[in-house]
Amino acid sequence: MTYPPVSTVQRDGMCAEVTCPAAIAPQVTQAAGQLAIELATVAELVGVMAIELFVVGDQLLVNEMAVRPHNTGHHTIEACVTSQFEQHVRAILDLPLGSTALRAPAAAMYNIIGAADGHDPRNDLSGALGVAGAHVHLYGKSARPNRKLGHVTALADSVEQARAIAQTAADLLSHSTTTTTMAMAMATTTAAHTPGVPQ
Repeated sequence: MTYPPVSTVQRDGMCAEVTCPAAIAPQVTQAAGQLAIELATVAELVGVMAIELFVVGDQLLVNEMAVRPHNTGHHTIEACVTSQFEQHVRAILDLPLGSTALRAPAAAMYNIIGAADGHDPRNDLSGALGVAGAHVHLYGKSARPNRKLGHVTALADSVEQARAIAQTAADLLSHSTTTTTMAMAMATTTAAHTPGVPQ
C-alpha cells in the first residue's frame, strides 16, 4: 500500500515545501508506487517507509529511504484518511492498515525553519492561526537558525490554492525560499499482510 507521491522543494539541504499530488505524469506516479512496494517487500518492512526519488526523464532514481514516519509525510495528518503516524502504529501492532486516500484534491505543507536571527515563530502564532484553512503545527522546540520548528498544512481544490494558504501562514511564522523539486513515495506494510494487496 502506498501514499500518493508528493513533490518536495529543498533549501540548503532541508525540505522547505511539500505538495500533493506530485507534479509528475500518471505513469511516473504508477511506477513510483510499484517501486515503493517492491522496496518495502525486499526490506521486509513493518511500518512506514519514505522513499525519496529523483525523476529524471522517465526514470526514477532512489536517493534516500527512511524506515520511519518522515517530515515529507507530515501533510498526511490532515490530507489523508490515515496519517503516516497512525499507519505506522497500525502496522507495527499488526492491525489492519487504513486508507491512504487524500481527503481533498490537493495539499501543501511548508516547514517552519528557524530564522538566522533566532526569531521564535511562537511569537507570531496568532497571525498564522488567523489564516483560514491553515493547520499550524509547532513542535515546542527552542528557536535557532536552520532548525525545523514546525509546519503548516493546507488542503484545497488545487495545489496552487493549497500552497497559497499554507505559504501565507508559514510566511507569518518564518521566511523560506525554494530551489529544486523532487518526488517522494511512501510505502507501508504489516508483517501479516502482503504489500499492495487491499485488505
